[in-house]
Amino acid sequence: MSSAILAAGSAPTHEAVVFWILAPVAVIGALGLVFARSAVHAAVLLALVMLSLAAFYTAEAAPFLAVVQVVVYTGAVLMLFLFVLMLVGVDSSDSLVETLRGQRVAGTLIALGFAVLLIVALAGTLDSFHAHGLADAQGEKGNVVAIAELLFSRYVFAFEATSALLITAGLGAMVLAHRERTAPRRTQRERMLERVERGGAALAPLPGPGVYADHDAVDTPALLPDGSIAVNSVPEYLEISDARPHADAVGRELESPT
Repeated sequence: MSSAILAAGSAPTHEAVVFWILAPVAVIGALGLVFARSAVHAAVLLALVMLSLAAFYTAEAAPFLAVVQVVVYTGAVLMLFLFVLMLVGVDSSDSLVETLRGQRVAGTLIALGFAVLLIVALAGTLDSFHAHGLADAQGEKGNVVAIAELLFSRYVFAFEATSALLITAGLGAMVLAHRERTAPRRTQRERMLERVERGGAALAPLPGPGVYADHDAVDTPALLPDGSIAVNSVPEYLEISDARPHADAVGRELESPT
């Protein structure tokens, strides 16, 4: 335990400053992620935690991991998840409904077991812990070159297997989402003829928003919000006897008490 404290105390000044500033921010963001009732707020707090991790990687001379953390996880995966939540809309009351019986109890027990396992594993390594910077691991080659050598030498099989798995998952999603067309695509002319043959559809364009009329004919008077006819809405040379009975009927219906 004392060796760990001495190793932490011998860290460079900039690493210590970054740690003591961003570590509380990351912890607070993680706690807010767990206890947030809104899925959108949880996603934003998760982005805060990921950005804090990227800053830690930068302070530890790991620029490749920092860029991957920001571009891939925060900028692509998490933001896509956040946009989907904002478009679809998730109500906080949805999380109160248990789709699986006992899932909250099981999740709580699994989380506690994982926490105990993590604490025991960390406690067993504190006595023999010796801090080493990334410079000792990667030497003079740099972070990117050192990671590339490990990926394409010691971990080449796992790297290629993961790539094949991701490609297979992408192709599977495309196959499942693809739908064969059973009928030829209808043209605009066919849609128009179908609309006319169906009957009852208005051939003229529908009136715009806020217009109290059943169609856009210039000889049809507009109705005021109280149901009465706007006198100046029809030109004098287009006035028809009784100003279209249909408009009067609509006016009388609006004026009649409900």
